[in-house]
Amino acid sequence: MRCFERNDGVDCDFRPAMGFHGGVASEHYLSAQAAMDVLKAGGNAFDAAAAAVFVEALVNPHMFTLGGECPMILYVARDRSVTVVNGNTQAPAAASLEAYRARGLTLIPSQGMPAAGVPAAVAALLDMLERLGTLPLQDVLAPARALAQDGFPVHEGLVHMPKFGIAENAELFQKQWPASAALYLDGNGHEPVPGSRLVNAAYGRLLDYLMETARRCGEHRAQGLRAARDAFYKGDVAYEIDRFVREREGFLARTDLETYQTRFEQPVSVAFRNTRVFKCGPWSQGPVFLQMLRLLEGFDLESMAWDDPTYLHLWLETAKLAFADREQYYADPCFVDVPMNALLSPSYAALRRPLVDLHRASRAHRPGDPRQNKALLAPEAVFRWDSWGYGTVHVAVADALGNMAALTPSGGWISGNEVMPFVGFPLGTRLQTFYLDPAHPNVLQPGKRPRTTLTPSLAFRDGRPWMAFGTMGGDQQDQWTLQFFLNRVVFGMDMAQAIEAPKVCSDHFPGTFHPHDAYPARVRVERRLPEATRHALTSLGHDVVVEPPWSLSFLCAVSREGDGLCVAGADPRGHRSCVFPSCALAW
Repeated sequence: MRCFERNDGVDCDFRPAMGFHGGVASEHYLSAQAAMDVLKAGGNAFDAAAAAVFVEALVNPHMFTLGGECPMILYVARDRSVTVVNGNTQAPAAASLEAYRARGLTLIPSQGMPAAGVPAAVAALLDMLERLGTLPLQDVLAPARALAQDGFPVHEGLVHMPKFGIAENAELFQKQWPASAALYLDGNGHEPVPGSRLVNAAYGRLLDYLMETARRCGEHRAQGLRAARDAFYKGDVAYEIDRFVREREGFLARTDLETYQTRFEQPVSVAFRNTRVFKCGPWSQGPVFLQMLRLLEGFDLESMAWDDPTYLHLWLETAKLAFADREQYYADPCFVDVPMNALLSPSYAALRRPLVDLHRASRAHRPGDPRQNKALLAPEAVFRWDSWGYGTVHVAVADALGNMAALTPSGGWISGNEVMPFVGFPLGTRLQTFYLDPAHPNVLQPGKRPRTTLTPSLAFRDGRPWMAFGTMGGDQQDQWTLQFFLNRVVFGMDMAQAIEAPKVCSDHFPGTFHPHDAYPARVRVERRLPEATRHALTSLGHDVVVEPPWSLSFLCAVSREGDGLCVAGADPRGHRSCVFPSCALAW
């Protein structure tokens, strides 16, 4: 393998953590510590992952709170099975096209109560723990509860991250969202200084409420988890959420919370070389990863280099084809007939593969027709948005029992809605990813779950569970994780090299988030990518935008290597971009 050269003058000392008992990678050192404490206390990977997520919801609220969502993909060693947890939000019963049109909306806004759906993360975590965890809820929530009550040190990204951070939203908090101002600003309206203590007493009281509810069930662990879930979705919390939303003219109601169900599903998967990759279904963007593997398996990637412009051009052109299909077909399969088997079939990939021009970048939007087994869909059937021409965390855990967990919590951002003072977090805004155009498969419907960019990954190698991984990054998530995966499988990089290698991403296709803009042929590359490679991509017709050297990708991954060794890696970009204090630990 030819290792990449660091050409930014910065020496990155990133090394993965290794151990034989378990590994954890997350976007904050406090959540990683919580997960490791739970593992050492006898919990399994699922207990540890949940503990980490409840901490992430406190210490990285610019990227995730319990008002958001939590999709998961899990390897359960006792069953030798892979399970998907659909912890996605759901549109309220009152959220109809007519209701939004009555407000003069053609798009669902990116901010405010009209974009709020059911806060799904709590249900997903508690339902997962009931099925797969081993510890009482009190033990899982204890780390987050202590940090909420005693306070935690504010980090640079929480204060200063553009768009999502406290500083950029301080004026909004002061003028419109007093509960957010009370929690995140001082008496003079100033943002906190990095390193200062932040106490979220309301969040601590919520966790106390859930813990005490579970505790009253005694040694009946599963019963305690169900009671805590009911307390949130059918009890006092649901009542207060209903009242809070009605006062702000949102659509979410108590009945939406009462009827919400976490879906446990089979993954979709494809084989590639000596691996098999598992992803969530088409309610996520995860299958694009698999469609790209299908397209790429027909090329001699091993004859190329990871920074070869020929390889990157090929990679980008296959991304355009896969994401065109995402836009045309992916949606909640409970509402839409998604031709998933056909989309992932080798025969369909063989039809689409010749569309890749190895000498010129495409500027076209070209979904295929898997139902008719054709490489291109008829032009009159292609959905096109008029403008043709966000924040997340990830937790990955492996334990000594062989379990692996990849969780990608997101939403409930402090920049999206006002903090609810009785729980210490805001509701999410993921309904913005719906369209209000009935021609689109991802059109809003009451009770429907929006297509999400959240896309945890799990891979087997040589028939054995190998790696759980993921990243934040909206539409870029599967682009960054696929490059990481190919760096390992095709180019022979180790965990650190594969995470650290410069990344690229395409903005060619319509974006998932409001206002769904597309930028045909635009490619963003990290400045560490060799200059000659950047120039070659430009000569091939790509519109190359050079980004800061450590800005594209925020991967967290754990792997199980030979002799039971667990390796955990957290992207150094979290620190270098001042977004996350990411951390990897092993034991």
